[in-house]
Amino acid sequence: MSIALKQVFNKDKTFRPKRKFEPGTQRFELHKRAQASLNSGVDLKAAVQLPSGEDQNDWVAVHVVDFFNRINLIYGTICEFCTERTCPVMSGGPKYEYRWQDDLKYKKPTALPAPQYMNLLMDWIEVQINNEDIFPTCVGVPFPKNFLQICKKILCRLFRVFVHVYIHHFDRVIVMGAEAHVNTCYKHFYYFVTEMNLIDRKELEPLVSIICNKGMEAELRDL
Repeated sequence: MSIALKQVFNKDKTFRPKRKFEPGTQRFELHKRAQASLNSGVDLKAAVQLPSGEDQNDWVAVHVVDFFNRINLIYGTICEFCTERTCPVMSGGPKYEYRWQDDLKYKKPTALPAPQYMNLLMDWIEVQINNEDIFPTCVGVPFPKNFLQICKKILCRLFRVFVHVYIHHFDRVIVMGAEAHVNTCYKHFYYFVTEMNLIDRKELEPLVSIICNKGMEAELRDL
């Protein structure tokens, strides 16, 4: 990442504290391996493929946490411009509205301002990834049988952050000079969820129409 981008994406603007992997664990090693592939300039489509001999759940867990950290950071840079006045509804343009449901306080899909939705979303994801019964960190402790289903829900909801940022706040991203970084993060996310079949193609439709305007059509059009 360039110095300019490091100044833009700094820890003070992180929407939520980063979740880190414990050194010495298998997941920490997988995380380092994934990061090394990205930093080496390897093709993103190749970088997201499950390494030979590795457990699929571990690979997915590493990426879910990493995408939470990255998307959390992206939203943190524009959250001061995402207010109840500017974004009274969590949406992705006039065609897509996202309603919040968590089966606790919000038992039915509820329309909320975007910043409130984002707060609830990040809180909810933090609870999931910090839950040892869902994301076990101890060696030998198995993942739950519904682990991939939970991850699909997390990734689907994280995708909505991309949708909102691209459609409603991308002008701020451009002003900050972070367009290339956000595009790369989205491509990485897109390649991973499609490679691992973790998001229904219909869920990805909100950004299909604007990909051609972000310099990504050549990379994504054949997927």
